[in-house]
Amino acid sequence: MSEGAASHPDRLDAVVIGGGFYGTTIAIYLASQRGMRRVVVVEKESAILTHASYNNQARVHNGYHYPRSFTTAYRSRINLPRFARDWPDAVKRDFTKLYAIARRNSKVTARQFERFCHEIGAPIRPATPAQQGLFDERLVEGVFQVDEFAFDSTRLARWALGELQAHDVALRLDTRVREVRRSPLGALNVVVERAGHGEQTLETKYLFNCTYSGLNQLRGEFPGTTTGLKHEITEMALMQMPPELQDIGITVMDGPFFSTMPFPARRLHTLSHVRYTPHASWLDQADVDPYRLLDDHHRHTRVDRMVRDSARYVPAIARARRVDSLYEVKTVLVKNESDDGRPILFEKHLSLPGCYSILGGKIDNVYDVIERMDSEQF
Repeated sequence: MSEGAASHPDRLDAVVIGGGFYGTTIAIYLASQRGMRRVVVVEKESAILTHASYNNQARVHNGYHYPRSFTTAYRSRINLPRFARDWPDAVKRDFTKLYAIARRNSKVTARQFERFCHEIGAPIRPATPAQQGLFDERLVEGVFQVDEFAFDSTRLARWALGELQAHDVALRLDTRVREVRRSPLGALNVVVERAGHGEQTLETKYLFNCTYSGLNQLRGEFPGTTTGLKHEITEMALMQMPPELQDIGITVMDGPFFSTMPFPARRLHTLSHVRYTPHASWLDQADVDPYRLLDDHHRHTRVDRMVRDSARYVPAIARARRVDSLYEVKTVLVKNESDDGRPILFEKHLSLPGCYSILGGKIDNVYDVIERMDSEQF
């Protein structure tokens, strides 16, 4: 893809920082739906969709995960069929998804969970005897079969590359944004640096900061987000499951809260656990780069503890074999820690006109972002 658009002396319509799923989708939206002809995506890695877009559980939520946040659950119910329609080649449907409710320490009972699913319109069915037999009934109160999908981020990346090229969106890889300032002419000056090429200033009318955990790492006149952020270094274990779990995804709610899901990009399963997946956590600080902390993190695995606790509820997990682990920074809004809600962050920086910061907690949140952008006057 040509970088010529970014080197032209005329002002750009938009610069998007971050080549993840959100950044690339927003750039494609600006070019295809909002008529912007000069759009540039700046990504610090050598490929797109390599950080949080890849290193996650690859789950397309359908609301079941959020019985304590009705809004998040309902939005997932609205967005899942849209996601499956818009990216059919990237969505994996051919597996059985089970949700189980623990007898102890769960914040919802089986009856409450079933009623919640009916309230948000999420399909739910009693598990078959064979499916129930996967669980230790002494620890599990109820097991339900639900409709939930997985996605293949490598296929999403191929889609994004094709659409960026089709809409003449320039892509600058291995390039970092150092700072942003107001231009004397009323636009934004974005200072970028590519290894071995020095710095360059891009002048743009709009800037979209889609750097996920790095939202507040911009320098210059960037004011920072007013919404508090919390970061975690997480481990998502990639497992080879035993035969009886090969075509099944499982989530145990809500106290122990562990999940295993197909991971289509590697033809394995992820295993995550609310207690052992987070390795470290801290509140966002402008002078602490989350990705530097990730690079410096000693990547020891906690998969033995994940397996040991999960196997109490699903004994077959004891025979799962770890193949690899994905380590990443996960970022959430501090205000939603208590209810597990995952709303988007969409901040318009009034002190830096034309600059927006955007963050989503789940892949289907991208529709919430687009709805917000539809209401903006670009």
